[in-house]
Amino acid sequence: MEPVLPTDAAEGLEAPDTSNLGKMFYDARKKKGWTLEETGKAAGIGRSTLSKIENDQTKPSFDVVRRLTKVLGLETPQLFVQSSQSGISGRRDYTLDGMGERQETPTYGHELLCTELSSKRMLPYISTIKARDISEFETWIRHGGEEFMYVISGELTLFTEHYRPLEMKAGDSVYYDAGMGHGCVSTGKEDAKVLWVSLEF
Repeated sequence: MEPVLPTDAAEGLEAPDTSNLGKMFYDARKKKGWTLEETGKAAGIGRSTLSKIENDQTKPSFDVVRRLTKVLGLETPQLFVQSSQSGISGRRDYTLDGMGERQETPTYGHELLCTELSSKRMLPYISTIKARDISEFETWIRHGGEEFMYVISGELTLFTEHYRPLEMKAGDSVYYDAGMGHGCVSTGKEDAKVLWVSLEF
């Protein structure tokens, strides 16, 4: 499973200072001996996007930071972790129709929604399932937390590590442990479109 560093919409709360993120990712990438292409592919972001992040020319979203820290073996910066006792309430973010942040992978096309909040625990996005065969996935997709998926249009099959393939159509939904290997493929005439909501622990 790329993106604008989220700012917090809560009144009186300043956006986190991310000036050291670029250098942190650059140093970690060089330490591993990885190229921009190799790192971007592992994290599911474009080479040019990663280059801009490393050179502080763009601000990455929470999801991008999470994926980069994971593939580079880093700890999630504390500036993205907001205390549950902060007392802040009434936050809000929105995404206009078709204006989500686009991210493309060989198997999925994602539109990230409500990317301006940096400390949210739910990650909502709409995805177009481009894969047509499970063999297109190099390995199972797995990550921490849980996921909810609702099929907006088309037909698909959800493959999971411990269950039989689940055939789904528009209007169907499923909730599952995201740590369990999984992957989706479209089975209808057109690529299926789904709403995914990932809950991070």
